[in-house]
Amino acid sequence: MHRRGGVGLAAFDRQEQSKRSFAQLSTALSQSQVDHLHSQLAHFRTALSRFASTHRDSIKNDPTFRHAFQQMCSSIGVDPLAGPRKGGWWAEMLGLGDWQYELGVQIVDVCVSTRERNGGMIEMLELVRLVSKLRGVHGGEITEDDVLRSIKTLQPLGAGYQVVEIGGKKMVRSVVKELDEDQSVVLAIAQAEGGRVVQDILVQRKGWTRERANAALENMVHRDGLCWIDDQDELCGRVYWVPSAMQWDV
Repeated sequence: MHRRGGVGLAAFDRQEQSKRSFAQLSTALSQSQVDHLHSQLAHFRTALSRFASTHRDSIKNDPTFRHAFQQMCSSIGVDPLAGPRKGGWWAEMLGLGDWQYELGVQIVDVCVSTRERNGGMIEMLELVRLVSKLRGVHGGEITEDDVLRSIKTLQPLGAGYQVVEIGGKKMVRSVVKELDEDQSVVLAIAQAEGGRVVQDILVQRKGWTRERANAALENMVHRDGLCWIDDQDELCGRVYWVPSAMQWDV
């Protein structure tokens, strides 16, 4: 009995030793894999930095090339706006931090200057057009992607800058207040109607009561500043105009 017990204890010790050996081997393999991964990331970052430096002017001045570079970064999980420094990789590798923030200031300028007439909601294409006009010929062409990236840099300011989709169109909101469901419906109809909305459309197309339609439109006029009232329409008498859904030649 004593010998069988001794053999059992020895076997137990060997089993525990094997467990420790496997654990040490696993740790060594894991550390080796981590070291290898860090090495790969370092090589990758160097290659990306070299590419960005070589093609810096093309990325800055050619919107098509800039979009392709952004898509390339996204496909491999790199966010150009992220990184250890302010401005992310755009600033660190490309030296485009000032360019990006300058564009952000121009976006704010347009949004603020048009807020009185559109209530803080502007269609993306209209925003791109007005910012391009503000930049002038020598400012370089910009695209919707450029505006989207710059709006992302504005979000920490807490001023409400956000891109929302209404009626299949991208809109840029520059006020903190969230749109409620009824406002989104009215804006979508306004886009389809060239900015013009009447109560009857909401009643007939959406099945709203006249009281609900009136409340939604009046709130958008007096509370939110998203609508204008025209009491001299020849067909309907009172018409509501949504400036953010109208075309402006300015």
